[in-house]
Amino acid sequence: MAARRRAVFALRPCNFFTLEEARPAHARIIVSDLHGDSRLVTKLLSIYASSSKFEECGLVLDSVAAPTLFSFSALIHASSKLRCFDWVLRFFSRMLDSGIVPDAHVLPSVVKACAGISSSGLGKQVHGFAVASGSWWDTFVQSSLVHLYINYGEMGNARKVLGLMSEPDVVSWSALAGGYARNGCADEVEKVMEEMQKSGVQPNLVTWNGIVAGFNQYGLYPEAMIMLQRMHSVGFRPDGSSICSVLPAIGSLEKLEMGRQVHSYVTKEALGCDPCVISALIDMYGKCACSLDMSKVFDEMDQTDVGVCNAYVAGLARNGLAEDALTIFQKMKEEKVELNVISWTSMIACCSQNGKDVEALDLVREMQNHGVAPNAVTIPCMLPACGNIAALMHGKAAHCFSLRRGITNDVYVGSALIDMYAKCGKIKDSRLCFDGLPQKNLVSWNAILGGYAMHGKCKEALEIFNSMQKNRQKPDHISFTCILSACSQNGLTKEGWDYFNSMIGEHGIEARMEHYACMVSLLGRVGKLQEAYSLIQRMPYKPDGCIWGALLSSSRTYNNLNLGEIAANELFELEPNNPGNYVLLSNIYASKGLWNEVNKVRNTMASLGLRKNPGCSWIEIKNTVHMLLAGDTSHPQMSEIIKKLNDLGMEMKKAGYLPITKFVLQDVEEQDKEQMLCGHSEKLAVVFGLLNTTQGSALRVIKNLRICGDCHMFMKFISKYEGREIFVRDTNRFHHFENGACSCEDHW
Repeated sequence: MAARRRAVFALRPCNFFTLEEARPAHARIIVSDLHGDSRLVTKLLSIYASSSKFEECGLVLDSVAAPTLFSFSALIHASSKLRCFDWVLRFFSRMLDSGIVPDAHVLPSVVKACAGISSSGLGKQVHGFAVASGSWWDTFVQSSLVHLYINYGEMGNARKVLGLMSEPDVVSWSALAGGYARNGCADEVEKVMEEMQKSGVQPNLVTWNGIVAGFNQYGLYPEAMIMLQRMHSVGFRPDGSSICSVLPAIGSLEKLEMGRQVHSYVTKEALGCDPCVISALIDMYGKCACSLDMSKVFDEMDQTDVGVCNAYVAGLARNGLAEDALTIFQKMKEEKVELNVISWTSMIACCSQNGKDVEALDLVREMQNHGVAPNAVTIPCMLPACGNIAALMHGKAAHCFSLRRGITNDVYVGSALIDMYAKCGKIKDSRLCFDGLPQKNLVSWNAILGGYAMHGKCKEALEIFNSMQKNRQKPDHISFTCILSACSQNGLTKEGWDYFNSMIGEHGIEARMEHYACMVSLLGRVGKLQEAYSLIQRMPYKPDGCIWGALLSSSRTYNNLNLGEIAANELFELEPNNPGNYVLLSNIYASKGLWNEVNKVRNTMASLGLRKNPGCSWIEIKNTVHMLLAGDTSHPQMSEIIKKLNDLGMEMKKAGYLPITKFVLQDVEEQDKEQMLCGHSEKLAVVFGLLNTTQGSALRVIKNLRICGDCHMFMKFISKYEGREIFVRDTNRFHHFENGACSCEDHW
């Protein structure tokens, strides 16, 4: 008896005991052979379960000859509260194996666990058990089943269960209405609201908030806004939850005036102290491209909150204000704000989306140095930065990290890897990643399709396009952009027209601006410039800069002065500050020796304060990305590069290769033209690679402009003379040089 008293004293009151204090008591129970005392065992199980020590719970159960309903109830309730749903179902299964029939107090927790692990089959089995055991008629069991079927999206079954309830309460009705809203069933929401009120149950604030949030989640943004107005008109005052649910809808629709009205309401009702409301306001203003209002909301915040900072960084990124986002992020670090994985990921995405690829990769390293591990969202945000500057080793490191973390099967991680390898010139590795994905969605199909198009592999692109349809994956507008681009790269006019016409005829997809741009580029590539111009004139909407840019580029290739001037004049209206358009027109004039016209264009550029974008190339050497600018003399190895270039130039001339000086569109002497060709950034990058890598290793270069014909010839020669594979990605496509030939077959 004394031992029992000591054990009971040790466990009383159990809610105030730590795990370390409970273990000695467990030892005394074992020594005193008190396993038969169900009260002691139940208390001990509660302590272990509340500390997530479920393995110990299992050991306690093993030592009990006849565990009771209360013992299992304590375990199931505790593990359910901690959302450890796998353990809930394990204990439930063990309870049944012990011959103990669960009561109506246990089943709601079990049903919640089935919903938590999204197991429709298990949930229906528990439903059947509840009916068979007679627990079905308990109100809490019925309510939990309503929530279960709503969670599965089986609204018909949820409604049937609610219809069998003797007196469904406002919680069940609200859940049903919110469930229909999340599934986009606006008409059903109205019916549920009517039935609810006819049954004598009045909707409350939770009901309205659930419907507003549901419509927003499904993307029925106008319905979400209307529902908020309705709830306000019938006397319900929106709270912080209401505001947080409707502001994303307002932002997505860019209804700035209504957003400002909601902001005024927030100020009037003193809801501005809620960080979630502040984050929603910042997000709304960001979506409406009101960076000043967004910044004002952020600056008026009383204290720094990491969630609000994350929303602000994302809003700045959305509006292309990457420098401001970096400044805010640096300030957050200086103020010792506890940055989480969302903070780092948002900033990495901001940089990679706004041309700050090196900064994005630096942030990934810094993030890990701060002890924050990237997740399945971070990796797809950083990989585009690797692809943009051909940072293959960084991309491979991210791939290895994903393998270690077991997230490569995530379809978005896998799709980002497909895209990264393709952009880094490793299309075979890209295909391996695609084939290795256990589940593929439209994003992954489009990633490999775009990769093949980028590499000019039209045959493989067509095969992928056919395969995705055989696998019942319906193509979208991006799929058709990729396949039309592939046709354009290879000059496949007939196939291009067939796919273009099938968009509406077979797939019901209206041709967008980018599809017309692909067709104009395709027709221009094969010299059918007049046909391309006719297509532009027949377009159902006004052509944009991409359309006229495609025609101007083709006019430059074929020196068509008439269409070049037409396209350029349109572009000067649409993009008056784009120097590339003036340069292309100037090049057309120069190719025809019209130097007076060239000077007029250059004078126009000067008067507008425009300068030609300098050629820039990137190459990765030993895990470091190096940038080389055309004509730059400040590079520390420039003297070595120039010497190597001159030596290679001599070898090229011996082999019969002569500089193609027609690509120097300036009125200078031939010798000066040859010297100018030596300064092209892709040549500098390749020679830099030759000097700093081992013999035979491949070189991968990214260029911000289109490769010229002389550089194209240079790469062919180097690939044969040096025995190297050279990959050059320009703004148009990938060029794979090997043994004196290029994958583009000179159709570039």
